Amino acid sequence: MPQMAPMNWLVLFLLFSMIFIIFNSMNYFSFKYSSLNFKNLKSLTNKLYWKW
Repeated sequence: MPQMAPMNWLVLFLLFSMIFIIFNSMNYFSFKYSSLNFKNLKSLTNKLYWKW
């Protein structure tokens, strides 16, 4: 029935949107940054100086 086609498109759009949001949130929250200490930061900045 062609009258029901837009409803199926809406359901598919919502399904794919929810899968996309869930997949991206899982990837975002599963990655853990390593914390930088002040000591490590100081050693990194010392390496940036040019020696002329």
